[in-house]
Order: sequence, then structure tokens, then C-alpha cells
Amino acid sequence: MRPSGRQAGQMRPIIIETGFSRHAEGSALIRIGGTEVLCTASVENRVPPFLRGKGSGWVTAEYGMLPRATHARGNREAARGKQSGRTQEIQRLIGRSLRAVTDLKALGEFCITLDCDVLNADGGTRCASITGAWVALRLALGKLVANRVLQRMPLTGQVAAVSCGLTSAGAVLDLDYTEDSAALADTNFVLSADNRIVEIQASAEHAPFSEDAFNSLFALARKGAGELFEAQLTAVNTAEQP
Repeated sequence: MRPSGRQAGQMRPIIIETGFSRHAEGSALIRIGGTEVLCTASVENRVPPFLRGKGSGWVTAEYGMLPRATHARGNREAARGKQSGRTQEIQRLIGRSLRAVTDLKALGEFCITLDCDVLNADGGTRCASITGAWVALRLALGKLVANRVLQRMPLTGQVAAVSCGLTSAGAVLDLDYTEDSAALADTNFVLSADNRIVEIQASAEHAPFSEDAFNSLFALARKGAGELFEAQLTAVNTAEQP
């Protein structure tokens, strides 16, 4: 039995609230169990120097945790004067994941920054950030198309992310903090809605695990991602209803 009482293949409740940020071109507050992340998309009519004049846009991300997103207060990274390696790794992951389903040429010379701020952390913050950021990005791009700034939607598909792990209860889907901290193996799957792989992060915490165990985790991840894709579309469709 899992500490939460969930079945092995059971996700925590998923809630995505759009329009949470008044000023952002696109925003989504995503709640997956006790994890809450505010994702905002900001559109700027410029691109990084290495893309200037090339007719291509850029999608990037920044990630951060509020000081009391966890059980004990964490220092603001701004106060330390630099980001941690973990923060840099996660925000690069978010950016790569979103660019994987964006036609940057169709975007033109616009830069869209996804800010993912963790309000409450209970495991899977990077996965929730990717999933919520896609919604914020989709809403921002929808406005650009509706306002005829862009001729067509630059998104080529959906992307979402979910964690899985090997625990004392076996292979399980959507780790919360209690499970994540004690997992024998920890994996994060970034998947597209057309059954393709964007990125997989997998590590054994104590001893190597088998290919069969990995396949069990992958099967659970596909199931969980399917639920996330449905939640994303529901949120977008609700937000864009006249």
C-alpha cells in the first residue's frame, strides 16, 4: 500500500486553473495533489542575439520555489546571488520540453518566456511545471493567432511530464514527496501526446534496476501522461470558450 493510499497507477487529483495571472499573455495554476505551480507566459518582440535576423523565435523558461514551498523555509536564490544547479537544470528541461513541440520558424522573431513558480511542493514540481507551462504557452500563442500577429498556431503538439518510481510497493505513478524521498529508483518522463518521447530522466538510488522494471515505469508514465493531456485540453478549451 502506498502512503497516500493510492493504487500503483493512480494519479493525484489534477486541477488546472487558467487566467490566474492578470497581466501575462497566458497563465495556468496547476495543482497535482499538494504540488502547486503558477506558470505564466510572457511574449516579447525580440529574440536572443544568436537568433537575430534569422526569422526564428525562441521559447525559454525560468523556474523557482517560494521560500515556504517546502516544510522548512528555503533562502531566496536572489539573496544568494546565483541560482542553484538544480534550478538551472530544471528550467533548461522545461525550455527543451516546450521547444520540442514548437515550430520556432512559425513563431517568428518573438521570444516567449515561461515562468514557473512553485507555490507548494509535494513532489513532481518539474513535471507539474512542464505540464502547466504548456497550457500557458498555448493560451499565449492562441492570443497571437487571434489578434493576427501570427498567421498560424506554432505549436506542433502537446507535451506533459510525470514522475514514476520503484518503491517498497513496487512500480508506482506520480510520486509525492514521501515516496520520492524513499524511492529505490526515480524517473521523470516527458512525453508528447502522439506517443513520442521528449526526454527521460532515470536514476537508481541504491542499486541498479532491470529493464523489465523500467518498462513497468514507462507503461505507468504513458497512462499518467494521458490523464495530463486531457486536463490540458480541458483547461485550454474552457479558457477559449466565447
